[in-house]
Amino acid sequence: MVALLRVQRPELDGDRRRLARCHTVADLRTTARRRLPRAVFDYVDGAAEDEVTMRRNRTAFDEWELMPSVLCDVGEVELGTEVLGARSALPLVLGPTGFTRMVHPDGELAVARAAAARGIPYTAATLGTTSLEDIAAAGSPPQWFQLYVWRDRGLCKELISRAREAGYRALVLTVDTPVPGARERDLRNGLTIPPELGLRTLADGARRPHWWWGLLRSEAVTFANVRHVAGGPQAVMEFVGRQFDPTVTWDDIAWMVEAWGGPFVVKGVLTAADARRAAAAGVDAVVVSNHGGRQLDHVGATLTALSEVVDAVGADLEVLVDSGFRRGTDVAKALALGARAVLLGRPQLYGLAVGGQAGVERAVDLLAAELRRALQLLGVTDVAQLDRSVLRRR
Repeated sequence: MVALLRVQRPELDGDRRRLARCHTVADLRTTARRRLPRAVFDYVDGAAEDEVTMRRNRTAFDEWELMPSVLCDVGEVELGTEVLGARSALPLVLGPTGFTRMVHPDGELAVARAAAARGIPYTAATLGTTSLEDIAAAGSPPQWFQLYVWRDRGLCKELISRAREAGYRALVLTVDTPVPGARERDLRNGLTIPPELGLRTLADGARRPHWWWGLLRSEAVTFANVRHVAGGPQAVMEFVGRQFDPTVTWDDIAWMVEAWGGPFVVKGVLTAADARRAAAAGVDAVVVSNHGGRQLDHVGATLTALSEVVDAVGADLEVLVDSGFRRGTDVAKALALGARAVLLGRPQLYGLAVGGQAGVERAVDLLAAELRRALQLLGVTDVAQLDRSVLRRR
């Protein structure tokens, strides 16, 4: 009996101790909620209006049952794939997120380094809190850059040029934001960027001194890619708020594809008709996305739209997908429906909040382990073998 007992050494590093107790993305979310001020957590976790779409993104996975084959040799499993002509160690991409340094002072640099360590693409955001040049220097290829079409087309062209010169491999154009969505949690919390030290904010922050200490010892949180606006962080925020352009159409795609001259992705497609328009515009891939439910509420789940888009353009374009992915089985279902890879948003931020770069790596590792186990239990040895034969609609 004594031989079976072993004294466990205590882990003195707080981040490692917390990460070791997180066995799922849901665990990372729970821990992030405890470590972040409510306004910051709700910014990460929340969605538009009644958050119906965000819930649909999750419940859509329940509509599909997995159909395993047994007595298959699954001793070796290949999780790697090719995305936009480059090898990725996993069918995962770390997607673009805004205000990342508000979650952790290392922000985008931690995420880029985690992606490089795990051999998967990272997508730097236009509304990043670290400059695209600094992110490029921190990570390693393949890196992607996400762009909005702003009223100031000259600024768009400048960002495209900077991304190309910094060595980014793909350009990802987000097209579902002609106007910002109504994220009511942020309104109720009085969220400001950068955070203002009002009485309510101070009271909440006093319960999370580690977060405040990280924020105070780092540079001001602002949009680091907008370099020409004078007047400090608040002036930059106001300038960016005026740049969203509701007049953008498919006609704007052509000059951007030509200006970029490399792999071009349109993110925010939910219908076969728009997917066909993207193909006709000369892009290389689409991301089936509803912005994690953060734009128009009451639209359908991305997993529901995925097969329609794949059937429409899967022979011509690579189809990627995001929104609501929390389990390796979620990823397996998307791949079986025809997606080439899955973009992760909130899971990387939950991990970042808990443990910086190590936390992002933990989120990726958990999903990778779950995906590997799912393939083995399905009787599949390569993610490329996943197809609709392993699925049954409930």
